[in-house]
Amino acid sequence: MAHMQGTDYVGSVVVLEDGLPNKREYRRFKIKTVAGNDDYAAMEEVLTRRLTAYLEQRDQPVNERGDRPGKFAYPPQLLLVDGGKGQLAVADRVVRALGLEDEIPIASLAKRFEEVYVAGSSQPVNVTRGSEALFMLQRIRDEAHRFANSF
Repeated sequence: MAHMQGTDYVGSVVVLEDGLPNKREYRRFKIKTVAGNDDYAAMEEVLTRRLTAYLEQRDQPVNERGDRPGKFAYPPQLLLVDGGKGQLAVADRVVRALGLEDEIPIASLAKRFEEVYVAGSSQPVNVTRGSEALFMLQRIRDEAHRFANSF
């Protein structure tokens, strides 16, 4: 989530495939329903819009090349949100409300201590500092920040 002193709220979605950014799949969402500075509500709006678009497009027919027509026709293999337990709870609530809890795994990356949380666990996952796994999660988060802030 990014904003200019509480105005011009925007959320971003970045996509990495095989560890590499797929910039054609990046999306920005102008926040429409949130007044003021409420990151939780803004995140809920972005995730609801993104995952609702997936639900609307996932059953569309595949063309002769094997491509689905919609830009959101595939679910994320991992939904990583920036933040800690609060942001994870928002993502989990949205995923459950849309009936996608068995289809989309969720994790969050809390910046202060670089703690990784997953839905259903109150304790952070032990991801070794300096590991390739943590580096990849940090890269995803930082790319989402960069993309949102460049709006």
